[in-house]
Amino acid sequence: MNHTKVIDVLQSTQFGAEVVVKGWVRTKRGNKNVNFIAINDGSTIKNIQLVVDVEKFDEELLKKITTGAAVCVKGTLVQSQGKGQSVEVLAKEIEVYGTANPETYPLQKKGHSLEFLREIAHLRPRTNTFGAVFRIRHNMAMAIHTFFHQKGFFYFHTPIITASDCEGAGQMFQVTTKNLYDLKKDENGSITYDDDFFGKQASLTVSGQLEGELAAMGLGGIYTFGPTFRAENSNTPRHLAEFWMIEPEIAFYDINDNMDLAEEFIKYCVKWALENCRDDVQFLNDMFDKELIARLEGVLNQDFVRIPYGEGIRVLEEAVANGKKFEFPVYWGVDLASEHERYLVEEYYKCPVIMTDYPKEIKAFYMKQNDDGKTVRAMDVLFPQIGEIIGGSEREADYDKLLTRINELNIPMKDMWWYLDTRRFGSCPHSGFGLGFERLLLFVTGMANIRDVIPFPRTPKNAEF
Repeated sequence: MNHTKVIDVLQSTQFGAEVVVKGWVRTKRGNKNVNFIAINDGSTIKNIQLVVDVEKFDEELLKKITTGAAVCVKGTLVQSQGKGQSVEVLAKEIEVYGTANPETYPLQKKGHSLEFLREIAHLRPRTNTFGAVFRIRHNMAMAIHTFFHQKGFFYFHTPIITASDCEGAGQMFQVTTKNLYDLKKDENGSITYDDDFFGKQASLTVSGQLEGELAAMGLGGIYTFGPTFRAENSNTPRHLAEFWMIEPEIAFYDINDNMDLAEEFIKYCVKWALENCRDDVQFLNDMFDKELIARLEGVLNQDFVRIPYGEGIRVLEEAVANGKKFEFPVYWGVDLASEHERYLVEEYYKCPVIMTDYPKEIKAFYMKQNDDGKTVRAMDVLFPQIGEIIGGSEREADYDKLLTRINELNIPMKDMWWYLDTRRFGSCPHSGFGLGFERLLLFVTGMANIRDVIPFPRTPKNAEF
């Protein structure tokens, strides 16, 4: 007999029917006559309660059923007598697949700190919290694919190994088959890569954007969704060395089309979470962040404010003049810190903000330059609790302007010839943005640390599991 998932058993009204449920024991309580065993199989935050008549089962078998044990139970579905659940299963047969010694199993029934759970990240999917987070993570991935598919965008796979550096960041992980103890060097002392696998220096990608632009120039609207890597030594609650990015790139879109898409996209994802992950979101709201649902609904119920960078700086300078203390200074030309972004969103405008027209000095080489010669058509979406959640721009479509900017920044041209070709052959206005998937998940789950929304975080000095 096939087993039924807990999520389906809990919704069933076929009282008197025989069911088979399988899962891991969360709790066991009771007296010498009757045991109540809660089991969970990961399909939902909720447990199914098993009612066990002690007399009908072997004492040694029941001793094995402790928190963490995996069991298979055949029984009858009945309406529940107790509070908190509408159905339960009267157990007829129990098989214990695997025991979990109460002395050594780390997830006993008590509150565990998130820091402790990071140390046992291989077991944390079994907790309520991480079951909820990872079910939401799956749902957000489905929402993203559904949104773009319905809009006629094409999912485009950009390379993970690359020989170009999109952001000019320089903080990339190298990919090599060379013996690091015996590196060949040229007469200048530089490492030669002619005997390496690719015959040149290669790295893990920091972004699929540049290749995405190539695809948009033939397919119209595309999006990437894959892992990206940054070798920044940033040990903060908002940074990972390996994370996932969603990057749409769209031909014939200007900055305004881009802002409209970003706002529609992020609202779609938040709405999906509220509609499809309600139990999990409710659990995280109740346990971690009492304002989570209100904040999610707040994002849906208002238009995002759109302001130029200069206006944002004016508001921040005014706040400083009125006694507001920031850790980092505020002046025209500064790259805003998360505290500045959050002040604008949470305290001043009290809604998400899309900031545009940043100084070109603090933005990437490929952004379209405005006529003032000082600013570019960048677009950052700033969110409560998070700060920047999306970064994007209209791209520079003019060959000469782009080439000038590449030369100003000393970006090696040999790596960029193919990118410049898109401006030489049939160039057109186009735009795109990047959403850090884990930043979206931080917002939707209310978790405070980005290490708690990815199964196995990769951070400085940590590549466990």
